[in-house]
Amino acid sequence: MLGKKKMPLIKSLIAAGTAIGGDIAFEDGLRVDGSVVGDVKGRDGKPSVLVVSENASIIGAVVADHVIINGTIKGPVTAKQLIELQPKARVEGDVVYQSIELHLGALVTGKLSPIATVAEEKPALKLASKA
Repeated sequence: MLGKKKMPLIKSLIAAGTAIGGDIAFEDGLRVDGSVVGDVKGRDGKPSVLVVSENASIIGAVVADHVIINGTIKGPVTAKQLIELQPKARVEGDVVYQSIELHLGALVTGKLSPIATVAEEKPALKLASKA
């Protein structure tokens, strides 16, 4: 398609049957087929794509440019460019995105917010007080 950036290659894998406890920082592509308890975040300033397969699970915050989910995430998700919620996706947490693709059967228990809306929120009014 015209105007679409090329997705980074998947260079890292957390295989099925593997359980990791702790935060993960990655660049390029990461595919999760196992389970992670901890935050999974793409490095700032580097392209990132995260694929969470059907039997995978993440308990923690997720941040990447492009996020493809067909498994389970318990925690907030931020997709700086695009999030794809495939039919078996289960997200328990708020989702912030620039673009979204939502397939029939995907389930989000939380708030869906486009990045533009989050950026446009205004600070609370401060009332002037007499000194």
